[in-house]
Amino acid sequence: QVQLVESGGGSVQAGGSLRLSCAASGYTYSSMAWFRQAPGKEREGVAAIDSDGSISYADSVKGRFTISKDNAKNTLPLQMNSLKPEDTAMYYCAADRRIGFATLRWTAFRYWGQGTQVTVSS
Repeated sequence: QVQLVESGGGSVQAGGSLRLSCAASGYTYSSMAWFRQAPGKEREGVAAIDSDGSISYADSVKGRFTISKDNAKNTLPLQMNSLKPEDTAMYYCAADRRIGFATLRWTAFRYWGQGTQVTVSS
């Protein structure tokens, strides 16, 4: 059974850090990513990683967020530093068996978690 479970969300002041994690089960996914969606806004790709070694970040998070993949544990950590109020959103983990390159296009992913809320106060 395909299942993605996010954890690590919470509330933090601007400049602080949070570490999200996505636990995957049912398959070892080659392609995984983090997306976010704030109220009234479109879903936005944050960071993606693929088994070919490629990584992609949204311009808004470059230098602040780091995505990695723990293949042994089948988890997808996202380290978020220097958080800003505009980072406030529901964060979703997404996965697919094999896309072939890191992509921030949400339509490329078939499997999604339920999300974890991140709130950054000024």
